[in-house]
Amino acid sequence: MVKKRGEKVKIFDSTLRDGAQGEGISFSVLDKLKIVSLLDDLGIDYVEAGNPGSNPKDLEFFEKVATLPLNNVRLVAFGSTRRRNILPQDDANIKSLLTANTPAVAIFGKSWDFQVTDVLNTTLKENLRMIGDTIAYLVERGKEVHFDAEHFYDGYQENPAYALECLQAAADAGAASLVLCDTRGASLPSFVREATRAVAQAFPDIEIGIHSHNDISFADANSIVAVEEGARQVQGTLAGFGERSGNAFLASVIPTLQLKMGFDVIPEESLSKLTLIAHSVAEIANNPISHDKPYVGRSAFAHKGGMHIDGVGKNP
Repeated sequence: MVKKRGEKVKIFDSTLRDGAQGEGISFSVLDKLKIVSLLDDLGIDYVEAGNPGSNPKDLEFFEKVATLPLNNVRLVAFGSTRRRNILPQDDANIKSLLTANTPAVAIFGKSWDFQVTDVLNTTLKENLRMIGDTIAYLVERGKEVHFDAEHFYDGYQENPAYALECLQAAADAGAASLVLCDTRGASLPSFVREATRAVAQAFPDIEIGIHSHNDISFADANSIVAVEEGARQVQGTLAGFGERSGNAFLASVIPTLQLKMGFDVIPEESLSKLTLIAHSVAEIANNPISHDKPYVGRSAFAHKGGMHIDGVGKNP
């Protein structure tokens, strides 16, 4: 995929939802409000604020966050497709997404046939209806809907035709973006490149996103190669924490996309705030950033080797 220098890549931060699923992390409502303000100051495009249908604490947060003055962030409520064999308007989780009163909603749905038949215990056709019905219902009510295709890369590897059918159902229903999820974090960059390229070619008129997990340490790399192949939305968490081995480390992905690849990601003046804000979010989570993390770690620009120190001293 040929990229245009200065082309926009949107950042979708999931610290308050996926990040909160990390071991040892528990945010108070006040913690969440502070993090939203920090991410807004950085210039993040979307903040996934939580799942109002599964957590009573999130309901209180959605009420309070609506009063925050935000300049950059669009808040997103997170939830699943409707349950099988009922209408969206009768599903309590769908109702809670409307009650949250956010401008955008992220809907996750199965895109791996195995997960549909063996986990949801429904048919492949009913799953397509669940995706389409849910998104259409929310779009009709004025929501900007992002479809998170759960287990997409596994599904595409096993049954590419069905995985693409799931994306088509979402696109036909009016989804604003199709987000390809490496839910198990087990995909190699070479396969992510191949699959993302196929999706970008099949859906040239809709925004493609990537949501990576770091189980085999490729969340950042998979995010980068997905952008190279046409993705224009990257999901992750600013300080990298999340379920199991974490999510894409946005404090590394953002400067790589902007400084190394020439994309427009956050306001240029915000790059100077990246280290401070990333560490502030990590401090709120009581999960400090390791000293050797790229870009924002304490040792990221330090040298110990004598020849390196000498070279930097002569030409900083």
